[in-house]
Amino acid sequence: MMRTLLAYVLAILFGLSAGLLEITLNDLLVTALFILICTMALGAAWPQRAWQWVVIVGSCVPLARIVSYLALNQKPYRAQIWESALGLVTAAVGSYCGVFARKAVTELFRPPPA
Repeated sequence: MMRTLLAYVLAILFGLSAGLLEITLNDLLVTALFILICTMALGAAWPQRAWQWVVIVGSCVPLARIVSYLALNQKPYRAQIWESALGLVTAAVGSYCGVFARKAVTELFRPPPA
């Protein structure tokens, strides 16, 4: 139970950090790499919930863009709106790469049958 709660707290913190990174830097590549690394770690640590990391972490970037528009009065370009939604694609790739990496490591290092 505590481990699951830790996973969700980490996912929310990673998502909020990615949204803040997107708003402050306005750089798609840095945000995409950050999302990729975070969701890869979450997917490797908790592979049974890979789709949830995509939703939680990936949706925080467009939400942060909306909050910055409403609260901070930042006017994004149309391209910035679409690029913030690309965080979902990067999150999906990272999360499932983490799952496959964990599967590969467990298959490579399992003990041989007796």
